Amino acid sequence: MIATAKSLGMNIIERIGNTPLVRLDRLTDHLPGIQIVGKAEWTNPGGSVKDRAASSIVTDAMQRGLLGNGRGLLDATSGNTGIAYAMLGAALRFPVTLCMPSNVSQERKRYLNAYGAQVIWTNPADGSDGAIRKARELVANEPDRYFYADQYSNDANWMAHYRTTGNEIWEQTEGQVTHFVAALGTSGTFMGTTRRLKELNPNIQCVSMQPDSPFNGLEGLKHMATAIVPKIYDPNLADRNIEMATERAYAMAKYLGRQQGILVGVSAAAATAAALQIAEEEAAHGREAVIATILCDGADKYMSERFWTEE
Repeated sequence: MIATAKSLGMNIIERIGNTPLVRLDRLTDHLPGIQIVGKAEWTNPGGSVKDRAASSIVTDAMQRGLLGNGRGLLDATSGNTGIAYAMLGAALRFPVTLCMPSNVSQERKRYLNAYGAQVIWTNPADGSDGAIRKARELVANEPDRYFYADQYSNDANWMAHYRTTGNEIWEQTEGQVTHFVAALGTSGTFMGTTRRLKELNPNIQCVSMQPDSPFNGLEGLKHMATAIVPKIYDPNLADRNIEMATERAYAMAKYLGRQQGILVGVSAAAATAAALQIAEEEAAHGREAVIATILCDGADKYMSERFWTEE
């Protein structure tokens, strides 16, 4: 009997997660007893960590009958979650409408077009908050047309990381992880992973990272003091918060490419810079550490940015 195509391979959702953990040894060559490791989230089928949250939100909505049968998905996004939704919409056959600032990279725009998503562009000066306000307006006008995924308020977002990312980091470090660092956008990655790691070992230090000002080049991240704060965000969960300058993130992205052979996106580079800051502090106190961070995506959606060629 000839095997069916379905039995020969995995579907898109089954491909999400279980990403490799890569060692960033060049960063810690001068720091004995310190190791920085990063989750290579660009190996997800949609190319980013947002595949996890998007698949969790979509699966939950379909199970509850909120999505499909002609009803499409609507959400605000700065890029990667939108790409993940668009990928899932194409694979599972539901329409996807996204509200997005018009200044996102050209690469992001091409991905969304390739997957067939409908995009409503919003004022870049309003950032992700402007996209959120537009999505709320659309769903208020046509509530029966859309399932409003609302990644910033949807518990299925952080639950994806509670179920998967936290456990993967624990298992891949054989329980030796001492610190966890993640950037804040929707905050789902940090919230879910931190909650799980704290259950596994309450002594793990969990550090959030966000831009150092409302006007920054860290696409997709939120300066919580001036932004619409996601409902899923709990400011009391982090043991510490690090504010990151855009220039430090750009420098780290170039360093990782040229010295480590790893090309990552800007938010991943910012998280790595925060991890290095912690590494240097721990080494200064003579402590050993295994610092895990999230490499949210690769550099493929950022290669048109000027900073790569600036010295």
